[in-house]
Amino acid sequence: MNVKAPRGDPGAEVACCPLAQWQYLRCSSCLLPAACPSNRSSVDVLAAEENVDFRIHVENQTRARDDVSRKQLRLYQLYSRTSGKHIQVLGRRISARGEDGDKYAQLLVETDTFGSQVRIKGKETEFYLCMNRKGKLVGKPDGTSKECVFIEKVLENNYTALMSAKYSGWYVGFTKKGRPRKGPKTRENQQDVHFMKRYPKGQTELQKPFKYTTVTKRSRRIRPTHPG
Repeated sequence: MNVKAPRGDPGAEVACCPLAQWQYLRCSSCLLPAACPSNRSSVDVLAAEENVDFRIHVENQTRARDDVSRKQLRLYQLYSRTSGKHIQVLGRRISARGEDGDKYAQLLVETDTFGSQVRIKGKETEFYLCMNRKGKLVGKPDGTSKECVFIEKVLENNYTALMSAKYSGWYVGFTKKGRPRKGPKTRENQQDVHFMKRYPKGQTELQKPFKYTTVTKRSRRIRPTHPG
């Protein structure tokens, strides 16, 4: 079987493998069958490029803002592993000294993309948790800036880390006294950046418990007796 070259190409016809007449790969100025032994390297390169392109596509979509999908809003506290208290959004000031159930420790967390990007707002003050270009944690009344978007990472120890979406490698972190750490001085493996999600005190009973179905013991089958 011979295959004609694409329109506009100088080549007239190109011979190809008869066993792979249904699958072709565009290569330079002609169409070549993808299954031909001489073209296996070209197919492998194309497959590798497709995998790279798909990975880049997923990363770009995860980083991009999602203004189409419905936002998911959750209410919980973030318990600091280092300070032993909860993150507080006190207007423009941020700390990790909140007791369980403290009104300033109740956070509204909004998913920002189909991935794991979130925006965190104090329920009481309505200020957003943000990180400025110096790596300082601050509260802002407007959370549309990318400085107020964080990538939520679930670690192997079941703690959660929050990395700045704008300043890669900078994490939300606090000292033992509950003071904010600057982003450039934080690392993912530091306990200072480890948090645990907790429902506000007194609201656990609002969560619907699992319903268990009781299994009754199987009764012994009684065979009917027939008169002899």
